[in-house]
Amino acid sequence: MDVLDRVEAHVRANALIEPGGEVTCLVSGGADSTCLWHVLRELRYAVDAVHVHHGLRGAEADADAAHCVAALGARVVRAPPASTEAELRELRYALTAGTALRATGHTASDQVETVLYRIVSSGSTRGIRARREDGVVRPLLPLWREETEAYCRDRGLTWRVDTSNAETKRGSIRQRVLPLLEELEPRARANLLALGADAPRLPRRLEASLVELLSSRDGTRTGDLGDGIRAVREYDTLRLEGSVRWGPWRLESDRPGLLVRSRRPGDRLAGRTRKVQDVLVDAKVPREERDEWPLVATEDGAVIAVPGLAEAPGWEGVVRAVREES
Repeated sequence: MDVLDRVEAHVRANALIEPGGEVTCLVSGGADSTCLWHVLRELRYAVDAVHVHHGLRGAEADADAAHCVAALGARVVRAPPASTEAELRELRYALTAGTALRATGHTASDQVETVLYRIVSSGSTRGIRARREDGVVRPLLPLWREETEAYCRDRGLTWRVDTSNAETKRGSIRQRVLPLLEELEPRARANLLALGADAPRLPRRLEASLVELLSSRDGTRTGDLGDGIRAVREYDTLRLEGSVRWGPWRLESDRPGLLVRSRRPGDRLAGRTRKVQDVLVDAKVPREERDEWPLVATEDGAVIAVPGLAEAPGWEGVVRAVREES
């Protein structure tokens, strides 16, 4: 699959840009953003370009801006200087917030550098998201930096090189740390990239609690996972226990294997001939509320409690129910 196909597949899979939609590329003049601008045009998106000029690096920065205007038709936005990479990045996003959907040239190489930096700085493996909450999108995340440069060379596109990059934290990771890691393990980049995948992750405290439970040799061990949920490990079995919310109801039980559901035709309390329908009617539950009333049942479907109203023989006190009126 070539570069265009890979980018388009990523855009479609993550719903980054509507087919034929408008998008503004934030361009620095480097190979990545130049590739971004050209690829999106080739894919028939309505592409505009903006270059944010921070006034740093003197004549070199002025030449970058002039290049973006001449080669990419970019509009130049002047910005105040900032002291850190993060501040410069957020300034770029803030000053271009009034434009159409914005795209940046972040690549898989940037993803790896981000993951590695966050591991050592905060213990996090969170990577670059395909879409920020403010709508900034990253169409080039499937590509490596060397691929964007090859794309530009193959199409005769010129680009600028920021000579100050080597002095940044990312520059140190790129030029010194990653090459050493790849000497130790050739799959280092691919493994770091996998860590930064944009997928749901457990909160770190919850993950640590589960790891502790699973590594324990105790016959039975419990751990508090927060929000009213406990994890219980008994030898080779791990189960979650805690509270369940059902409308205004909060239901709790220490008994495993129970579930909460709405009523079904013919439901009866376990061990009794009395129908759940009759329980609700006798309790004068309004007709419109009956289908929303929770039932607690076993995995095989036997109803053992109608919270607040009735319990099956032998199941008294197994379910703790509280109705929280609004």
